[in-house]
Amino acid sequence: MSKLEVCVDSVESALIAQEAGADRLEICANLIIGGTTPGVSQFRQIRKACDIDLNVLIRPRFGDFLYTDAEFQMIGEDIRMFRELGADGVVTGCLKADGDMDLDRMEVLRECAGRLHFTLHRAFDVCRDPYRTLEEAVSLGVDTILTSGQAPDCIQGQEVLKKLIAQAGGRIEILAGSGVNASVIQRMIEEIHAASFHMSGKRQEDSGMIYRNEKVSMGLPAFDEFKILRTDGEEIRRACAVLRGFGIREEK
Repeated sequence: MSKLEVCVDSVESALIAQEAGADRLEICANLIIGGTTPGVSQFRQIRKACDIDLNVLIRPRFGDFLYTDAEFQMIGEDIRMFRELGADGVVTGCLKADGDMDLDRMEVLRECAGRLHFTLHRAFDVCRDPYRTLEEAVSLGVDTILTSGQAPDCIQGQEVLKKLIAQAGGRIEILAGSGVNASVIQRMIEEIHAASFHMSGKRQEDSGMIYRNEKVSMGLPAFDEFKILRTDGEEIRRACAVLRGFGIREEK
């Protein structure tokens, strides 16, 4: 069966995604910069509101995946904390400076996760050798690799994704992400037989603020401070409809 995972950074988006038919949520903060580790209260509220699987992104900062000792300790502590708080899985990854996966650190993090579902996130997309890294992930007991096929989006990475799916052979889930929508899902099922997809389906909503001082930026000058990102339920429903149309997803 197929899997549709939706990435959300708010309680409101989580509820929209669940209602629209998502199988699983990836919980994060700061989706606009690719996502960072969410807050405890955010996760707790989503856990109370949603009864589908919740995977938590564990990423201490924006940027590369070469972490200091302090950052690595934070990642391990956060994994253990969210496991105790009731997460179903974690999403993380570490690289070495030469572009290889940091196997020693990943082994420690896999042990921290215990029985939780473990996803190697898009650190995979900037590793040196994705095919070797796939085998290393299998050997570590990683359950899922989230990847765009080492490209800006999954359509551009389609040929690499095709090879990864064939190499995985069902031993590990290849979760296609970046630029995913209903039409992309249809194309990727038809052309490379992908079955698992990761999307945010986000849209901009206008702020409820009436008074607006538009001269001040809070850190992202390219982004309008009076726009809020929310999951678009219709985008998720369209994606689910495509999966059902191929007979690889049951009606919920």
